[in-house]
Amino acid sequence: MTPSLSPDLVTALRPLLAAEASAEAHGSGAEPGDLEQAVWLRLLEHLDAKGSLTDPADWLRTAVRDEAHRSRHAARRERPYVTEPADDLQGGPEQRVLRADRHRILRAAVRKLPGRCPRLLAALLSPKDLTYREIAGELGMSQGSLGPERSRCLGCLRRMLAQEVATPGPWGKE
Repeated sequence: MTPSLSPDLVTALRPLLAAEASAEAHGSGAEPGDLEQAVWLRLLEHLDAKGSLTDPADWLRTAVRDEAHRSRHAARRERPYVTEPADDLQGGPEQRVLRADRHRILRAAVRKLPGRCPRLLAALLSPKDLTYREIAGELGMSQGSLGPERSRCLGCLRRMLAQEVATPGPWGKE
């Protein structure tokens, strides 16, 4: 025969459990409701395994302290993620697909640019963070002509992309 949790026992223990859980929760980092739920579960397991309680109030106080201790111990072992797995800055799957599509279109347009423009823009956007002097040396051109050449390349790129994507008018109006 499996003993059950009588309504009288629940009614008698509920205020004591709520008070004990509230008192222990702050120090353990757990919510009082979580501690209460864990203790009710332990009480059911205890009654299932051993039958009855000789001193229910004393057992309950001990159980709350044990659960609070478990919660503190678990909190010390847990390590937070450096970043959230689904970081809002990355956006959802739809935003990532749209961003990847925009980058693909941009890279394809840069490859179609005439002359030195593809190499110049690649050097300007390089993760190496090259200086104008280094870029000029790499491309075999004078440092003073980089700015005007960059402006011509970006203008050409802007015109190419305007054909593929509708550009908004002034103040965002199309």
